[in-house]
Amino acid sequence: MTAAPIPESDAAGALEGAAPTMTRRHILQAMSGLMAGMFVAILASTVVANALPRIIADLHGTQSSYTWVVTAELLAMTATVPIWGKLSDLYDKKLLIQLSLGMFVVGSLVAGFSHSVTLLIVSRVLQGIGAGGLTALAQVVMAAIIPPRELGRYSGIFGAVFAVGTVAGPLIGGVLVDTSWLGWRWCFFIGVPFALLAIVLLQLTLKLPTVRREVKIDYVGAVLIMSGVSALLLWVTLAGNNFDWMSWQTAALVGAGVVLLGTAVVVESRVPEPMIPLDIFRNRTVALTTVASMLVGVAMFGGTVFLSQYFQISLGKSPTAAGLMSLPMILGLMLSTTIAGQIISARGKWKGFLIAGGIIMTAGMGLLSTISADSSFGLLSVYMVVLGVGVGMLMQNLVLAAQNDVPASELGAATSVLSFFRSLGGAIGTSALGAVLGHRVADELEKGFGGAAAGGGGGGHAVPDLSTLPEPARQVVEQAYGVATADVFLVGAPFAFLALIAVVFIKEKPLKTQSGMERLAEENAAKAAVTPTH
Repeated sequence: MTAAPIPESDAAGALEGAAPTMTRRHILQAMSGLMAGMFVAILASTVVANALPRIIADLHGTQSSYTWVVTAELLAMTATVPIWGKLSDLYDKKLLIQLSLGMFVVGSLVAGFSHSVTLLIVSRVLQGIGAGGLTALAQVVMAAIIPPRELGRYSGIFGAVFAVGTVAGPLIGGVLVDTSWLGWRWCFFIGVPFALLAIVLLQLTLKLPTVRREVKIDYVGAVLIMSGVSALLLWVTLAGNNFDWMSWQTAALVGAGVVLLGTAVVVESRVPEPMIPLDIFRNRTVALTTVASMLVGVAMFGGTVFLSQYFQISLGKSPTAAGLMSLPMILGLMLSTTIAGQIISARGKWKGFLIAGGIIMTAGMGLLSTISADSSFGLLSVYMVVLGVGVGMLMQNLVLAAQNDVPASELGAATSVLSFFRSLGGAIGTSALGAVLGHRVADELEKGFGGAAAGGGGGGHAVPDLSTLPEPARQVVEQAYGVATADVFLVGAPFAFLALIAVVFIKEKPLKTQSGMERLAEENAAKAAVTPTH
């Protein structure tokens, strides 16, 4: 694969000094700041889950406002991930990740002090941009300081942070909202100390070579990519709720998204420093891992996001209990990521784990497609562990495979492309499978209530309050959501299988033993040696 062209004036290499070799102690110190930043990003998206109804009520918002508070962060995060990734190939990675943390702090403070829904939505955009930077840059920085062969040894730490943030977020949010002298504003304030700590830790512990390059930022491409992706994300987020899938709004948003992204492809193919180097997709490994990442996003996010609703409505659990009930899947993900990473680092073989992950994830989706309102938690736990183990084997190792097979100068672009398509797949999956769930619930309620679903407290798009329903109606609603949730996993299972097909065709290559910094220094030295001959 040909690396993206750079100006001849860059040929001298652009790195001030040789790439430093970091000891395990130095790497762990640097990761302390990265993990604090990742914890902040995860906490931001999970801590408000139980608080949103109270927030919207206090700010006198509408159901549409509720949707936009969630959507705004998702849009900003997904649309900016590839831009942060490309910037990391051009500028100081440490400065960029500190900047993303700074934006997150500003967004959090504005959110906490918001006195209107409009200001809250604006603050969520800032939080999303910051979270997009953290999502893209944390893995880029890890690839810069850790050789691919050793990366697996540290992947378990990522899994642990993910698990703690995912499980603790809703619980912390619930406690803050229910504590009279704190309140929902602290759901936003609580992440600020962690973000500030991450900035300080990164400044003290992360040592990266200084980049000296003359670059031209592709502003047009950045705007086109963000606008096109935002249009498509708005469509998949709002379709089926705010308007029909087959409507003029769908035509307008899809049409605008396709035109904008088509124009972006033309622009990216002609500029010297494209935001997403199109040449990167000529690399078979990058192309296949990108497809697999998107399918994993559709299957995992699209399916699991409805588990909490199933626990609360079909099984009658409280929001806090529902959050705890997802723990088996998180633990399965964390353990498989850690164990697979250790074995990969020891043996240097990774493709077998991708294939096994695809098989196990597909099996987990298939098992969860058999659940009902009568399923025991013990059985559900086994199914969730299976799904978590499969996802854990796939997610981090897809990134590892791509990072191992691209030039060091494109590590940021390759990593962020995978994160971007995984998030995009998650957004598409959540919306599309949500529509499947809504239609199936409506059908089941109509059958259960004999054509009077609305009178029974249900309805395809309204989530019923079980406490207001008489026992016969409650049983019908519980059964409807049990059947519909199983269908969601049944529809999601083929996407998991397609991800398996994609990874089967990835060619296994030996893991490199040099860090991204060391590889980049060698690449720049080689360019410097060749340039004078022109």
